[in-house]
Amino acid sequence: MSVELPFAPVDSIVRRNAGGLRVGSGATEALTERIQRRGAERAVRAAEAATADGRKTLMPTDFGVETVPDSDELELPIAPVDRIARLDIDDRYRVAMDARIALASLLEDEADTVAEVAARLARHAGRRTVKRPDVELYDELQPHFG
Repeated sequence: MSVELPFAPVDSIVRRNAGGLRVGSGATEALTERIQRRGAERAVRAAEAATADGRKTLMPTDFGVETVPDSDELELPIAPVDRIARLDIDDRYRVAMDARIALASLLEDEADTVAEVAARLARHAGRRTVKRPDVELYDELQPHFG
């Protein structure tokens, strides 16, 4: 999978959840990869919902979002999120602007959760740096944090 999302906004998300901990570049890279993978997966499910509803345009409700936030409140940029949404869906689908914002919001919320847990894991390990394994371990431990 090509990297569509710039690292800088993802690094900001990790840092706002890390408290006083340092953030390794591997943690940012791992979270960026996770965001992209999860965004593409969500878009596939949204495309299935749109198809079932007889539409070719993905809407916020296809992502399970009723109220779309203001895009200025988000750290993740919308254009890369749009490219992420299109990674695994057919070209015949369109992604409405408010659906892009809804997806960015969902991905940012999820990224905040993963980053917060990764920081907890780093602290638990007695480290002062959030690292790639902290982010990667989230998927294994996620049922325990839900």
